[in-house]
Amino acid sequence: MSFDLVLFGGTGDLAWRKLMPALFQAFRHGTLPPGGRIIGVARDDLSDAQYRELIQSRFDKVELAKRPSAEEFARFAALLHYVRMDLSKPEDYGRLATLLKDANADTVVMYVATAPTLFTTVCEQLAVAGLNTPHTRIVLEKPLGHDLASNRTINETVLRGFAERQVFRIDHYLGKPSVQNLFALRFGNALFEPLWRRENIANIQITIAEELGVEKRGAFYDSTGALRDMVQNHALQLLCAIGMEPPINAHADAIRDEKLKVLRSLKPWTPQSLSQHVIRGQYSAGTIDGVAVPAYRDEPGVNAESNTETFVALRTEIANWRWAGVPFYIRTGKRLADRDADIVVNFRPAPHAIFKTPAGAANQLVINLQPKDGLELHLLAQGADNRRQQQSLAPVQLDLDFDKRFGAERVGAYERLLLDVIDGRLNLFVRSDEQEEAWRWVEPIIDVWKADGEGLRSYAAGTWGPSASSAMIARDGYCWSEEC
Repeated sequence: MSFDLVLFGGTGDLAWRKLMPALFQAFRHGTLPPGGRIIGVARDDLSDAQYRELIQSRFDKVELAKRPSAEEFARFAALLHYVRMDLSKPEDYGRLATLLKDANADTVVMYVATAPTLFTTVCEQLAVAGLNTPHTRIVLEKPLGHDLASNRTINETVLRGFAERQVFRIDHYLGKPSVQNLFALRFGNALFEPLWRRENIANIQITIAEELGVEKRGAFYDSTGALRDMVQNHALQLLCAIGMEPPINAHADAIRDEKLKVLRSLKPWTPQSLSQHVIRGQYSAGTIDGVAVPAYRDEPGVNAESNTETFVALRTEIANWRWAGVPFYIRTGKRLADRDADIVVNFRPAPHAIFKTPAGAANQLVINLQPKDGLELHLLAQGADNRRQQQSLAPVQLDLDFDKRFGAERVGAYERLLLDVIDGRLNLFVRSDEQEEAWRWVEPIIDVWKADGEGLRSYAAGTWGPSASSAMIARDGYCWSEEC
């Protein structure tokens, strides 16, 4: 199957940090279909040869194991081409159309890795130039909009030129091997699904923590914040994966129908729940791994008086028969104590204690997403020192490290998703109604924060966020996993 992958924003940060390395890995693994072209599009005045040199120079910044040898890159470079375009000029799309027509590829992928403000322009101009043929697929990066209204505007524009089956709204968390294993854990095994309900589970915690600050993305991040950057998309997609009902089959719409039901079942916000169950914070100066780091407001590109949140913690519930009354806690932030992403399922204690057990000990399933990929099952077992008549139990942990079991060099998130786009598989992509429902749910939080300039809590870089986050979960009688 021949393909053309047109990469709008072909000289941008995402292209060289994520997309080109992922495409090269697919090429190295032999999973990239033969007979393809990768066409970078940007405003820079470059020839094909200069574009190949630029991409090769950027590979020096990826980890050593993923760098191509000179011979490997020479073969990969044969796929790389470049087109100079001003995305606002219709005549430039005409030149792109001529280039694509010459190859007449079976599949054409338009990957829009540009500023979100250009999404509607690109989609409109592609349609005008006749580049929205039935064998064309369009990939849109997050954030898709700044709020519910802008999200609707973008989706309406896209769907005027493309059918829903042609639109691939990418959320790279869905491409992570660990998230695939979450689906396999729930729907490929009979062990956990009977326990996966309110009668057996006390609470579920989703954490996406980063040690890094905003790096070189200060200007972008200052207009976005943690709620839009992480909660509206990544965290809610993880919540859907953990909370959805079993789909009738593994087809894309069957999976996305069940995720949509979860989003529609999230408890709506009230003034009281917004004030008690949503915490926002911003990091001040602190220390990460013994190195002093600046406050968020001192980062390059950030407004010195910014009220943008770099941390969010919230409590919500899924109001349906399976989950009624079970709190779901979401926490994400930058400059936290560790780089860690996991889902912690805390089971209820045994209904009647006949053994002596440590205070607070209970069964727990930890689904590790990053930096390691695997499962931890926390159980209670008879301790070694058990000579007395009254038996006592001690916590034990069973580990399943997927990196050790299957190899650390498995298919990465972007590699998996790019191959799925070329093959036309929509299972791991977000449908427009899912996205709109997620925006609808977070918008009351956005509105309250616009009106409240006093609710931003400071936390020192290198900690786990504002103390109010711990106080929020403690009101339910629980604690974050690292605090218990």
